[in-house]
Amino acid sequence: MLKIKKVNENAIPPKRAKQDDSGLDLFSCENYNLKPGERKLFSTGWQMEVPKGYEIQIRSRSGLAIKNGIVVANSPGTVDAGFRQEVKVILINLSDTSYFIPIGARIAQMVVAAVNLWEPEEVEALSDSDRDGGFGSSGV
Repeated sequence: MLKIKKVNENAIPPKRAKQDDSGLDLFSCENYNLKPGERKLFSTGWQMEVPKGYEIQIRSRSGLAIKNGIVVANSPGTVDAGFRQEVKVILINLSDTSYFIPIGARIAQMVVAAVNLWEPEEVEALSDSDRDGGFGSSGV
């Protein structure tokens, strides 16, 4: 269970657009005109208690991104299990026109995901791999 606490009177609870969607929409608690190239931290109006062994990933909404150039700047953003402050979303306008975001607009989506709490272990060597190179090394 994901416990949530309302901290803004304009807050709309996170909800799925369709029953089987993995992501829940997050809504803006404020009116704001986001200018081209501008970044802004938007309030969702909710604090959340993420269960240990899980995280919330904050992702862009594909329709908002393709139609208007509005994306989550640090996508995916992470809300850790120990975080108890209000969940906020960093949006950036990558378009060349301003975009008005009203109270109640769907601004991002959140996905609750399991995480492995592994600890790094320093070793002298790593196992061999048939992957040589880095970025773009697998071709087109």
